[in-house]
Amino acid sequence: MTRNNTISDVIVIGGGPAGSASAIDLAKNGLRVTLLDKSEFPRDKCCGDGLTAEALRILEEIGLVTDTISNWNTITDAVLFSPKGRRTQLPLPDKQGQFAAVVPRLELDVELLKLAESSGVHLETPVSFSGITQHEDYVSITTTNGRTLHGRYVIAADGMWSSVRKAVGGGIKGYRGDWHAFRQYFSNTGSDAQHLTVWFEPDLLPGYVWLFPLPGQRANFGFGILRDHSHRIQEMGRLWRDILNRPRIRSVLGEGAVPEGTHKAWPIPTRMKNLEPSKGRVIFVGDAMGVADPMTGEGIAQALHTGRLAAASIIQSGPFESHKAQHIYKNSIAVTLGHDHRFAERLQSLLIRPETTELALKFAGMSNWTRKNFARWMFEDYPRGLILTPNRWKRGMFNQEGAYQGDRMEESSISKQMIFAEE
Repeated sequence: MTRNNTISDVIVIGGGPAGSASAIDLAKNGLRVTLLDKSEFPRDKCCGDGLTAEALRILEEIGLVTDTISNWNTITDAVLFSPKGRRTQLPLPDKQGQFAAVVPRLELDVELLKLAESSGVHLETPVSFSGITQHEDYVSITTTNGRTLHGRYVIAADGMWSSVRKAVGGGIKGYRGDWHAFRQYFSNTGSDAQHLTVWFEPDLLPGYVWLFPLPGQRANFGFGILRDHSHRIQEMGRLWRDILNRPRIRSVLGEGAVPEGTHKAWPIPTRMKNLEPSKGRVIFVGDAMGVADPMTGEGIAQALHTGRLAAASIIQSGPFESHKAQHIYKNSIAVTLGHDHRFAERLQSLLIRPETTELALKFAGMSNWTRKNFARWMFEDYPRGLILTPNRWKRGMFNQEGAYQGDRMEESSISKQMIFAEE
């Protein structure tokens, strides 16, 4: 295969946070990147729209500027309602940057794609993947418009129902996700709906109801349940109507709250340990790798993180050592996400019972110190399983600064270097 203008170093399939993050890092390191997505952007994406501290730090590192995102809402505290209805307010640090935010995926994803394009990524949308052929030192991709593209690697960032994974194998037979979520936007929300709010309803545990506020008295409102645990997925429509009429929830949402558009449901994959991280020259990231948090279902930070790890594995390995890239990527996600996933799974088993959930939230509200640190832990300001991994302990690990402090923009953690040599 001769290198020319029709050949990419990497083809990224999927334009969500995982795909964009990997494409941006690769392009900034001089690689020739083509990104495909089946949708025309901007497009809505079913999501809670919440960004944790880790997600915010990554977005800042890759160069996302938030000034142009009109519905970006910085979160300064969270309100939790226990199974017995006890209210706990958890403050996030002030004057140290942002530790949590809410932004519609309609806006976030398109801004990430713009950043990718300005970084040198070649975008093709709407273009759908239809087939793949792996060769010894490159990969051929066919699209639904009849074109064939070639690249040294493919990064599959095409979501829970990854068409690329189906084409190359390595999936879980009959897998439909571990969580199911249901959400709708509301306008004219009440005065109490300006806080990020979570209700741990006894019949939903370990699931929960959320209200994530947006500017202009709007909110992303929804709930998530563990698949086949306390409710059948087929009952979600009925459960939605019931939740909307629960007095302690409705009083916060606001009696005058008006639903926008239609409600939507989606599955959330958290089965990272059972999915192959790569297959030949194909590397899976984000939901295609099942990396959402097993305890909360949150997945944007994990998507961004795996996208960057995939890019780093390719950068370190070069065009011809695909086995090295596979090894680096597998080890890196095991080290950075594996411990936290296992810890979150253990906590999930405790949160199934109202008694233990009540006790955990009571502990969280014991003092100013516990409230502050529980909030930071909840928003992934430090890793879920940090207490179990002494190798990650360091001075100041509980006092990190947030993201987006004024005009500060940190350099990407991946060094700027060109590693793909001409044939």
